[in-house]
Parts: sequence; structure tokens; C-alpha cells
Amino acid sequence: MEALDEVVPAPKDFGNALIGAEEGSDINLDVRLESVVDGILVSGVATVDVHGECSRCLDSIDYEVSADVQELFVFEKAPAGGPEDEIDEQYAVEDDSIDLEPVLRDAVILQLPFQPVCRENCLGLCSECGLRLEDDPEHHHEVLDSRWNALAGLFDEKTKNL
Repeated sequence: MEALDEVVPAPKDFGNALIGAEEGSDINLDVRLESVVDGILVSGVATVDVHGECSRCLDSIDYEVSADVQELFVFEKAPAGGPEDEIDEQYAVEDDSIDLEPVLRDAVILQLPFQPVCRENCLGLCSECGLRLEDDPEHHHEVLDSRWNALAGLFDEKTKNL
């Protein structure tokens, strides 16, 4: 067994459309590498600072994400002809080394919200004019359905005849 406490740079596109780690930012790894019969078991925690935008009001969001990592890197992949999912899901030891990037990417990105918010009760932006609703919670627009315009003229004619 070997303990690894290291800081590595975040790769490109380490996140989703609204939030993620900036390329080159620090990923703190505190992992254990254990030799097992089938390969190398990697387990531990990856911690990274993420930056993004609130999906409701577009304010900046910055916080730290910690993701548990546990993955087996096998010495020999499952033989072809087995279940296709099983072959695709396996990570392998190649040339006496392992590539942690896909494992870290899977672990951290799964911890990120698909629609991040700056706070749970964020009001967002007005869908009509884009005004920040936090600044004016009473803000609203009078929205009339154009399909009723023909009836408005009809109503005026009937009231004149009465």
C-alpha cells in the first residue's frame, strides 16, 4: 500500500456547462493505492475549488467540492465477448502506471449540480426584461394573451348598443 497526498492541476473542461474547476487549478488528492489480486485499488478523496454561475440570476458562485474516489485498476481487462458495459467500465494498469484523470473527472463532476444556484431561495431574473428580482421582488409585467384581442373589440360594440 502507498499513500499519496498530492496537488495536481485540473485538466481542461473539468466540469459542466455552468460550473467546474478552471483549467490548471489545484486538485488536492488524498488517496491510497493498494495492491490487490486483480490490480490496484485506488481509494480516497479529491478536493477541488469550483467556479461558475447561478442558473437563476447568473451571479458568480465559488465553493469547494470533495469527492470520494474508489476504483479498481485491473491488470488484465475482461476478455472480449463479455458484457459490453463491463469492458467499458474497467480501468486498466498500462505500462505499470494508472491514469487517474477519468476517475477524478467521474467522481468530481458527479458531485456538481446540473443547475447550480447561489442560494436555495434565489429569485433569479425577470423572464420579460432581465431585471434581477432580488433587487425588486414585487416586479411584474402585465402580460395579455393576444388571442383575446378580437373579443375586446366585440365587447366594446355590444356595450354601445345597450
